Amino acid sequence: MRTATKARLVRIGNSKGIRIPRWLIERLGLDDEIELSVYDDHIEIRPGRKPRAGWAEQFQRMAEAGDDKLTDEWPATAWDDQEWEWE
Repeated sequence: MRTATKARLVRIGNSKGIRIPRWLIERLGLDDEIELSVYDDHIEIRPGRKPRAGWAEQFQRMAEAGDDKLTDEWPATAWDDQEWEWE
């Protein structure tokens, strides 16, 4: 669904900005950080992505499924078995 609304550019120091209406902020779940994408003739505004969002839940599911183990088993070599002396 596409919704259009008008806004004015306002001066912010040497830059300009827009005021986003509250209903749009709430509808889109915007927070203090957003993502802007620039296309030929328009700007797209999206909620900012949170790095590692959802990782805790994913790790919990991995642990419950027993899928949180190391995948590589390193075989011991002669180098590992040697007695080391530090000079």
